Order: sequence, then C-alpha cells, then structure tokens
Amino acid sequence: MKDEQPVTALHAMDVPPRTTPSNYPQPYASKMQGRIKRALGDMFGLTNFGVNLTTLAPGAVSALRHAHTKQDEWIYVISGNPSLLTDQGRTSLQAGMCAGFKAGTGNAHCLMNDTDEEVVYLEVGDRTPGDEAVYPDDDIAARMVDGKWKFFRKDGTAY
Repeated sequence: MKDEQPVTALHAMDVPPRTTPSNYPQPYASKMQGRIKRALGDMFGLTNFGVNLTTLAPGAVSALRHAHTKQDEWIYVISGNPSLLTDQGRTSLQAGMCAGFKAGTGNAHCLMNDTDEEVVYLEVGDRTPGDEAVYPDDDIAARMVDGKWKFFRKDGTAY
C-alpha cells in the first residue's frame, strides 16, 4: 500500500479543530475553554515546526503564561485585539501585528482576549527535541519526552 501523501493546499478554516482543547492536566486544562486550535502544519506532514490557526472567544486565553527553553515561537494576529502578557507587562495587539518569543530567554508570555470580539491568529513554533516549558504563575512545568508533553508540579511530582 502506497503511503498517503499530505495535501498540497487547503483553506485553513476547513481544517477540523483539535478534539482535545488542551494537553494540560486539570485544573489547568479547563482554563483553555474558548480556545480553538487548527493544526495546519500537521495537515502538510510538517515535522520540524508546527503551525496553528487559533481562535480565542471573548474571555479566552491562548495558554498558561509560559516560556520555552529550546522552542522559538512566533504569532501573527489576523483579526481582533488580543492583549499580549509578558514579563514586561501587557501590550495591546491588533490585526497585522506580530510578536516573537526567543527560546531560552525566560520571558513568559500568553495572549488574552479581553474584548467582546473573537481573536484569530497564527502561531508558529519549532519542535526542538528536549524542550521544556516553565510557567511562572502556576504550579506546573512541562518536558517534551518522546515527542509528547509530560507535565509535573514544580516540586517534580508528575500530574
């Protein structure tokens, strides 16, 4: 049987949303209500980096505020006016703006939709093996193990 070839082109909004809203353990997973991710890069068989089309409903957040040790991240706002929360504070974004988060800086970040309108943005991140994520505001840490995120409390005990 011949391997199925990934698609060549598609309409991004036709990609089905992820069935699981978050990989976080509870109680953190429930904080991702109102976030919809469409894994665009996976549709093309990309393995070196991921691309997601993400929608945040009013009041939703992109993730727990976090910083990666090895993974660079980049976002581009397509529509809406999210707030970017980093160690430097809150920055209002609008459609057409982008932001980048260099690995290893420790500058934790997340997007928040504090408006009454949906926010839609592209997020791109590499898939460097051995990545870890720190969450300064929550009792959680993450490690990439065999291609999957594993979550731990800050004292090292597993969730």
